[in-house]
Amino acid sequence: MTHLRIAERLGQDTFLAQTLHRDYLHVPGALSREERAALVDFDTLNNLIARHRLEPPRLRLSADGEALPTHRYAVPVTTRRSTVWQRVYPAELHQRLADGASLVVDQIDHLHEPIGDLADELARWLRHPIQINAYASWTSREGFGTHWDDHDVVVLQIEGSKRWRLFGPTRQMPMYRDVTTPEEPPAEPVAELILKAGDILYLPRGWWHAVTADQGTHSLHLTCGISPPHTANLLLAWLADELLTSNLFRADVPLHAAEQDQAAFVAALTKEMVAALERPGLLQRYADAQDAQDLGRLRPSLPHTGSVPADPGLQVRLTTARARLTEVQVDGEDLVRLRGAGQEIDAAAAAAPLLHRLLEPGWHRLADLAAVAAVPIEDAAALVTELVAAQVATVRGAGR
Repeated sequence: MTHLRIAERLGQDTFLAQTLHRDYLHVPGALSREERAALVDFDTLNNLIARHRLEPPRLRLSADGEALPTHRYAVPVTTRRSTVWQRVYPAELHQRLADGASLVVDQIDHLHEPIGDLADELARWLRHPIQINAYASWTSREGFGTHWDDHDVVVLQIEGSKRWRLFGPTRQMPMYRDVTTPEEPPAEPVAELILKAGDILYLPRGWWHAVTADQGTHSLHLTCGISPPHTANLLLAWLADELLTSNLFRADVPLHAAEQDQAAFVAALTKEMVAALERPGLLQRYADAQDAQDLGRLRPSLPHTGSVPADPGLQVRLTTARARLTEVQVDGEDLVRLRGAGQEIDAAAAAAPLLHRLLEPGWHRLADLAAVAAVPIEDAAALVTELVAAQVATVRGAGR
């Protein structure tokens, strides 16, 4: 699955122009059985719970809008080094779920690579940070009650079905830290949907909703949370940092000056701020800066703690899906600049094909990277070494 296929399911440019942040969208039968199985299934969920120390709130149970106490489904275990962790007991877990609790695994995209790839696909397309949680339910009892989220979501129904009642927003674009709370939702929903396996649902932030697995079958779905880093207040905060190059924006506020001097100071600030807001390409520069700072999924490249060997089968990928590649000129020399994970790496223009290939999703063989750039594999390995040292790329062994 690629980000283009996910975008196609949601409507690509039409979705961005007409639906994103505006209205809900239900896409029935968007994902095939094979695509869903490649993402996650209950066997995957069982293995993650068994093999990882998923303590609350990473793994939690919820019923009627309240988190269940951990002792209802796990017991504390003290290691020989006197650390304590919560071990899930399957029999207790089964009983709580049968009684109507819902199971949540937070940030499953950091535990299971196919779901991490899905998060990267959405991040690359939408230019937002993405966090994916897994939810499993067995009864008509609501796990979270009627509620709203402070971020947009894309829901992928993996197995079974679930009823979604959508009530719409009672405050436009509410935030986690806000000056007021939304009013209660109306009694009747504006839409009532049954999500079946393969369906996709998009829901903007602030939309009240209630969800139940009342269709007589278990339900497993993924919720892709789209964090809202591009609110206007964050844009202004970024711009304020950009304006620190100006002496005026580093100056002390003249609290004790005469009234006319204070007015002159405010007028000067206003003039420079308005000029900065009116410069062409402001929003694009802001988006590029946010993309460049996104850390993605930092991953070590062991055993290669120094240089990356010129092994043709070695596999390489970027750690961030939001990296950007641009052409620049430095001291009269044409270069390409890769910006990502908070770093900037300049390379010779001849390296552009290799870097463009790395911008594509997934793992890439070092031999293929060298071939696409028509450079010796040793040169490709040297550039990858630089990228790994900057945490912009990661490598893994051949034959994976």
